[in-house]
Amino acid sequence: MASEDELVLFVNGQEVRLSRPDPEMTLLYFLRKHMRLTGSKLGCGEGGCGACTVMVSRYDPIRREIEHLSVNACLAPLCSVDGMAVTTVEGIGSTKESLHPCQERIAKAHGSQCGFCTPGMVMSMYALLRNNCTPSEEELEEAFEGNLCRCTGYRPIIEGYRTFTKEACCGGSGAAGGGKCCLKGGGGGEKADDCQQTSCDSQPGCTGAKCCLKGGCGLEGLVNTCCQENGNAECKEEATQNGSPDGPLQVKAEQRKPNALFDSSKFIPLDPTQEPIFPPSLMLAAPARPLAIQGPRTKWFRPSTLEQLLELRDQYPQHSSPDKPQYRMVVGSSEIGVEVKLKNAFYEVLISPTHIPEMNRLEVTEEGLMVGGAVTLTRLGKKMKELTRSMPEHMTRSFTAILEMLRWFAGQQIRNVAAVSGNIATASPTSDLNPTFMALGVKVNLASKGHSRTVVMDDSFFTKYRQTIIQPNEVILSLVIPFTREGEYVFSYKQSRRREDDITIVSCGLRVLLEQVGSDWKVVNSSLSYGGMSFRTVLAKKTQQMMVGRTWDEAMMADTCKLLLEDLPLAPGAPGGMGEYRHSLVTSFFFKFYMTVLHRLSPQTIPAEMQSVVQPYHRPHTRGTQGFQMVPDTQAPLDMVGRPMMHQSALRQATGEARYVDDMPPYQNELYAGLVMSTHAHAKIVVDTSPALQMEGVRDVVTVCDVPGKNLVGVFHDEPVYADGEVTCFGQIIAVVVADNLMLAQRAAKVVKVTYQDLPSVITIKDAIVANQFYNVTRQISEGDVEGALGAAEHTLEGETHMEGQDHFYLETHGCIAIPSGEEGEMELLCSTQGLHHTQLAAAEALGVPSNRIVARAKRLGGGFGGKETRTMSLTTAIAVAARKVQAPVRAILERNEDMISTGGRHPFLGQYKVGFTSEGKITALDLKMYSNGGNSIDLSYGVMDRAVLNSENAYHIPNFRCRGWVCRTNLASNTAFRGFGGPQGMMMAEQVIDMVATKLGKPVEEVRYINLYHEGDVTPYGYVLTECRLNRCWSELMERCQFNERKANVEAFNRANRWLKRGVALIPTKYGIAFGLKHLNQAGALLHIYTDGSILLTHGGVEIGQGLHTKMIQVCARCLGVPPERVHVLDTSTTTVANSSPTAASSSTDLYGMAVKNACEQLNERLKKYKDKDPLGGWEKWVMSAYLDQVNLSAQGFHRDEDLHFNWTTGKGSPYNYYTYGTACSEVEVDTLTGGFTVLKSDILMDLGNSINPAVDIGQVEGAFAQGLGLFTVEQHVYLEGSQYTQRGQMLSFGPSLYKIPGFSDVPVEFNVSLLDNAPNSRAIFSSKAVGEPPLFLAASVFFAIKEAIRAARREGGFPASFQLDSPATVERIRMACLDEFTQKALEIHKADDKSWTIIV
Repeated sequence: MASEDELVLFVNGQEVRLSRPDPEMTLLYFLRKHMRLTGSKLGCGEGGCGACTVMVSRYDPIRREIEHLSVNACLAPLCSVDGMAVTTVEGIGSTKESLHPCQERIAKAHGSQCGFCTPGMVMSMYALLRNNCTPSEEELEEAFEGNLCRCTGYRPIIEGYRTFTKEACCGGSGAAGGGKCCLKGGGGGEKADDCQQTSCDSQPGCTGAKCCLKGGCGLEGLVNTCCQENGNAECKEEATQNGSPDGPLQVKAEQRKPNALFDSSKFIPLDPTQEPIFPPSLMLAAPARPLAIQGPRTKWFRPSTLEQLLELRDQYPQHSSPDKPQYRMVVGSSEIGVEVKLKNAFYEVLISPTHIPEMNRLEVTEEGLMVGGAVTLTRLGKKMKELTRSMPEHMTRSFTAILEMLRWFAGQQIRNVAAVSGNIATASPTSDLNPTFMALGVKVNLASKGHSRTVVMDDSFFTKYRQTIIQPNEVILSLVIPFTREGEYVFSYKQSRRREDDITIVSCGLRVLLEQVGSDWKVVNSSLSYGGMSFRTVLAKKTQQMMVGRTWDEAMMADTCKLLLEDLPLAPGAPGGMGEYRHSLVTSFFFKFYMTVLHRLSPQTIPAEMQSVVQPYHRPHTRGTQGFQMVPDTQAPLDMVGRPMMHQSALRQATGEARYVDDMPPYQNELYAGLVMSTHAHAKIVVDTSPALQMEGVRDVVTVCDVPGKNLVGVFHDEPVYADGEVTCFGQIIAVVVADNLMLAQRAAKVVKVTYQDLPSVITIKDAIVANQFYNVTRQISEGDVEGALGAAEHTLEGETHMEGQDHFYLETHGCIAIPSGEEGEMELLCSTQGLHHTQLAAAEALGVPSNRIVARAKRLGGGFGGKETRTMSLTTAIAVAARKVQAPVRAILERNEDMISTGGRHPFLGQYKVGFTSEGKITALDLKMYSNGGNSIDLSYGVMDRAVLNSENAYHIPNFRCRGWVCRTNLASNTAFRGFGGPQGMMMAEQVIDMVATKLGKPVEEVRYINLYHEGDVTPYGYVLTECRLNRCWSELMERCQFNERKANVEAFNRANRWLKRGVALIPTKYGIAFGLKHLNQAGALLHIYTDGSILLTHGGVEIGQGLHTKMIQVCARCLGVPPERVHVLDTSTTTVANSSPTAASSSTDLYGMAVKNACEQLNERLKKYKDKDPLGGWEKWVMSAYLDQVNLSAQGFHRDEDLHFNWTTGKGSPYNYYTYGTACSEVEVDTLTGGFTVLKSDILMDLGNSINPAVDIGQVEGAFAQGLGLFTVEQHVYLEGSQYTQRGQMLSFGPSLYKIPGFSDVPVEFNVSLLDNAPNSRAIFSSKAVGEPPLFLAASVFFAIKEAIRAARREGGFPASFQLDSPATVERIRMACLDEFTQKALEIHKADDKSWTIIV
């Protein structure tokens, strides 16, 4: 075919012409590496996080429409955007010119912390607004289904962007509607009084009479809530405290004042008329011309006619044999992009049918809806919604079933580009849509050169794993989704680890055609199709045959469920694991289907307690309140301490101007690193680098032979920089390939040949216990006579509990640029690390030079959470050696899968306990043993175990207590610091014990928790006397604020009224000690310069990770010097400005660096004092200039150390912490006991944070920590394989967002209320504040125990014991299988003899 090889596209309004681009290049790579538009980030490379989101606009000449689509640039091939306009975050606004409202609102609503995900959030919102300038709240939340954030907890992002929605109360400001009131969609009056609506009735709980639009500020009957600005303008209680820290709080009505984290009335209005137009030249160029682009390895074809497509397909068929050349059709690249990235797939030819008119049809026929093979899921969904609104309900039940599945299909970015035909052709056995298509008997129209045929998606359609009856030279021209008939019902169901954007565990499409015979309904025929139950999508044919002629009644349902288990067998150890759970879902789904159809036939036959089974899932919109103490009226307006000041980098993060390591411009002669990593747990190795060295553009391959100094790194120098003849874990660095570009370096790394000779490996904690394989430190604390108290106890219990680990999943992976100077061994390391000092030392030792030759610096990190405290050293040191060898700058950025496999995570723990207690629930003795999985090196495992042991009683005073801890040495990548640093693991052990005690006694667990709480003056098992202990105050205030007793009564009433939907509510306390575990780390330095123009440059040893450290230091500095914050600028953190800095960790940075900054300011204030005294009205600039002219030093080095810390592990006694941060949380959940799916309905948190320096930052930290804890205790679970002939034991399968799920927008509490305790100054930290980063995380255990309460309610109703073990995380599988009912019992019976497991718990 005659075709062109030049791409034409627009990027941010600029025309770009590319001759013969590389078809293997993604749009993101092009934008970042060629256009230097680094605002779009690489977070995962598989379309699972949304950090790379851009807007792609295209013109459809057939429909004469311009589409604006949010797209994952990391998956989109560059060639796929020919003829389109690409808009990145840089293209819509900047701090240098003008901000777009999307950028401003997320920043000023405090929705950007580390900022790495922020550009993707901005562009998802921008694309939504380009399509609909006044979206609904439902559309708003739907737009972010493909975006992840690890920092914020999502609430501030939603609240900032909710101001755009038509439901939002703009208060008459017009902020949400282009200058007009948002209640009229932007087209109404200028004031709220002019609006047609007189109250914000769309706001949950709005009372009308007290509506914020009418001057009200609260909701009747609810404490601490407000409908104005979605809860931001809270009725704040400015309280006074009487008596002790546990004393009652007296609040007067006149002390209540409105308070807000942001003022939306000052937002820039959205004016849709000012958005850039679609380039006219692209509209004139439509329809598109054919493309044929030859790259270095791959050809890209984009035909423009069906004839051209079929000719190409005949020439380049899709071979199923891996021995033949691989050619593929590509539309959205959502599958192919992942295969290339993660499975090392290579395709010589890619054919894009996106511009074939026949494949873009979406037409209603007599038979049903004809869907072209290139029609995207977004277009399909819109069309089906139109048809369900306009056609008779009985005809569109097939569409409703598909729409239900599309709700949970990937994220918006994927649905915007993924084609319907791709879902069929990839033939995934865990497909979302294929079971429904098969149940409906969808017809597939196939075409090839000179031929066409139509096939039906029946049980013969999928032939083998990922294979179909489609011939190699055929294309899916279209499919026909049939209408349904009277008496025909079809529903689809899916269960996954996380509700949205997750891979199916089991999915199904269930269809039945019924006819009425007398008073009965008889089955004419049915189709029961399941995904996730075989190597292909299958029909339960025997069951379908049995159902024919049967009456639709309980007997039929019972027989069907029984036969389904026989029809859909799962062998022991079947891929995917979870055999019992998957079988329980098969029957549970059919039960739901049966009940739903019965409800349609005769609603009155469904008992009230069964109604929840037939209701489709609906999640209310996220909302929340934030409470904090206002600063006194006497505080100077310029003094921002105590005020909700915006993160100092937020606006730059929202515009893409904020730079991270990989955003730094390339250096001259810069080279790129590709890592060769171990694929075995423990083995001897032989390395052959010659295949890589033979590739053009590869400069060198670096191995252990090239290390000039010590080949050891790590906290205890027990890890090799490069593997030396042996590997001891997956992901260990063996070699580094250095090449001219990143794509080449990565390809070359894959051809380095490593020969493995396996050695015995230890993977799990229990493996290590059996092998007696521990690191040589045992930790113990003890108080009282434990054995004696256990022997004398009224009651005793013994048990064990397991808590799995967690991946940090910071959005920015580990990265480093090493720049050798060529002079005296000097080198600069730009790196994403929390520990610059250790990074500097490690590189110096490996290079054989003193530390003063190495400079390590960091501008900001895209998240860290402890994962970049020490684990960075392995990468930075290896890259420093590589840069030294090639004498050129070398850049290395880990891919998401590399990062997850190699850098470790939170330590898994096993706890074994024996507890003694009274009949009232008072614990008299506890003996606890804990084992952690340390991995292949010590790293920080000793410190993690230290804190786990010291936190193992959580918030409870136990007079006779002993805890012992051991660290297991295994062949996993070394586990490391993670937010909480062992504290959550220790606390979880205590809470599991409390829960089991309460269950044993039949007492409410909150009563048992309360009577065991610490009080002022109590002494911990390690001898620390508690002062300023506000645990009881936090507990009692939150009990009142969240109306706990009333909520619990409501939960119990709900559970009595519902058989299969259960709720639970739980109240959890926390006590978290603040300080580094090693005394010498509790020190900090700062450097302050005042310039003659009055500006101030501040540097300190802390790294900005998103926690707002720099922002708080600006506030501290500005207050101490008496200047506006705008005068203070914070430079990047570097070993040249503050030497020997401690890691930015342990939640101590504000305490330590705040005092160091204060110390520097005090020195400067003393020097400036005489000039202020001499000329009190002179002003800052004059005082500074006078001092300068008087030859006064205007630089100061500040320093601080905590001196009162001490601990002796020999005696188990001491004072390891400066103080404690306290908090309580109450969470309420709703559990679908038939599937294990759950929703967090409400979480209320009350934190004692002293006098907050920045309430916006601190509340953001509370919410973010809670969301991360929610992941830890529920959805986040690593999958490690048991091993087979194809896989290694201990091999991690969950190395990306496809299989490792962190909480998304819809996983956080529906109602998320956070308050900071009033009038609770802390005498031991800067400005009476308290640390916040880690302490709130454990409060998410309230969700875990609320789930446990819901399960308990289900078990009681089914007649099963209330006492049961639930390990963390409470995954959907564990929840479902703990509920116990007739469905789980049958599944358990089938698998009781299984002696194989597909996965292991490490």
